[in-house]
Amino acid sequence: MFNKTIGGLITLIIGLVGLFMYVYYSIEAAEESTWPRHESVEDAGFNPETLEQARAYYDSINSTAAMVIYDGKVLFEWGSTTKSTNAHSVRKSMISALYGIEIEQETFRLFDTLEDYDIDENPSLTTIEKQASLSHLMTSSSGVYLPAGEESIGMRMNRPSRGSYLPGQHYYYNNWDFNVLGTIYNEQTESDIFEDFERRIAQPLGMEDFEMGHTQYKYENRRSQHPSYLFRMSARDLARFGQMYLQQGAWEGEQIVPEDWVERSTRPHIEVPGNPLFDYGYLWWTATAPPFDELGMYSAVGRYGQSIDIIPELDLVFVHRVDSNRLAFQFTRNSVNDLQRLQLLQLILDSESSS
Repeated sequence: MFNKTIGGLITLIIGLVGLFMYVYYSIEAAEESTWPRHESVEDAGFNPETLEQARAYYDSINSTAAMVIYDGKVLFEWGSTTKSTNAHSVRKSMISALYGIEIEQETFRLFDTLEDYDIDENPSLTTIEKQASLSHLMTSSSGVYLPAGEESIGMRMNRPSRGSYLPGQHYYYNNWDFNVLGTIYNEQTESDIFEDFERRIAQPLGMEDFEMGHTQYKYENRRSQHPSYLFRMSARDLARFGQMYLQQGAWEGEQIVPEDWVERSTRPHIEVPGNPLFDYGYLWWTATAPPFDELGMYSAVGRYGQSIDIIPELDLVFVHRVDSNRLAFQFTRNSVNDLQRLQLLQLILDSESSS
């Protein structure tokens, strides 16, 4: 009986701590954010009762933050939208933006090859592998099938055998391609991805939580000589990045990312086998199934449930986060899959159409 009482008290304390943190971050987001806000969801054209159903679904899954920017203003913020957590593969869409800036300045050309940039690996690349171009790397179709940093177990298990496809012939979600893009960027610009992101994107957008201390090169030399480049980002800073793309790369009258690159990088360039929902652009996912394809949606997506979903036809940006840095996650690995995230997004969109 005593043990049951103690167990109940512990459960109650954990629940109260969770409630406190939820309220704390919600108040913090509302008080500190410099984003303009809609006076009410109803005034913005959304049905509050239907939106509450979306909130209930959000609470039932493992989301830790969600945010919608509608017509350039905050519609709502749920959870810890100010906390900077691992953005996972959303980072790939962020380096796409940096490449777009440099491509306009002719630092890079999409048909330049690994051989042109003197890129190699251990074991050494073959002559054919060295013909993979920047375009192939950005569409994850290099045909270089070697171990890479930050790979999931599924990525390792599904990796094709080396030499099974020519460059550009086959899509495989390949961290080797993505990490090598980081190496090429730093070597050819004689700069640093993180410093350039801060100077060229974070500062002009007025990101409120971004810090250089939240970035990291992760070296896994037993797998590859090319490190991963990791970002911890808050939901509201990712929302600014998404809103900038929604505005064709512009922010407060300044063209941050070339408009042509925004259009070019977010349209589909290669079919993703076995994925009925998305194809792949230049480091962006592009919707191919109703209703999201009809709305022109494209997305930056990361492991465990990270996303920036941009919907031009509705002038809307949706950011979804799962905090994989929290201690509890290390034990439970409770995440949100793509179907759950899209179901939540659909419920939110339904609240607009039913208003």
